[in-house]
Amino acid sequence: MRLTVAAVGKLKAGPERALVERYQTRATQLAPGLGFSGPDLRECAEGRERTVAVRKTGEAQSLARLVPDRALVVCLDERGESQNSADFARKLAQWRDAGNVGVAFVIGGADGLDPAFLARASLRLGFGAMTLPHQLVRVLVLEQIYRAMTHLAGHPYHRA
Repeated sequence: MRLTVAAVGKLKAGPERALVERYQTRATQLAPGLGFSGPDLRECAEGRERTVAVRKTGEAQSLARLVPDRALVVCLDERGESQNSADFARKLAQWRDAGNVGVAFVIGGADGLDPAFLARASLRLGFGAMTLPHQLVRVLVLEQIYRAMTHLAGHPYHRA
């Protein structure tokens, strides 16, 4: 099952990029032995429209082009469901075992995700009620994907 992280905004050089690359590389190395591929990081430009609603609609259209065909959509949202790492690992394994071709983790821009895009999500996932910079959310998503893989592999990185 192919894993994709689709995000609004281009991640610049710096500590966030270094962490993204670190967890993406680690997850990519574990993925094939667990029936996964990726995670791939796909980015689109931030919207420049004047109003929030129009900007979110434009960003949603750009994000939709980044989501692979037939992939389940997981929207990262501060109002989303909170899960512990073991439950997240089990959810990934369930989706894989059900024969899904992929899962796309979608991160919106500074204004969040368009309501119509959120409505198509198989899961709205939150990392707590606090608003987080979307650059850090990429790090958190990729670290949790890596942690889920180590959990499924029985690797000691994941400690409950």
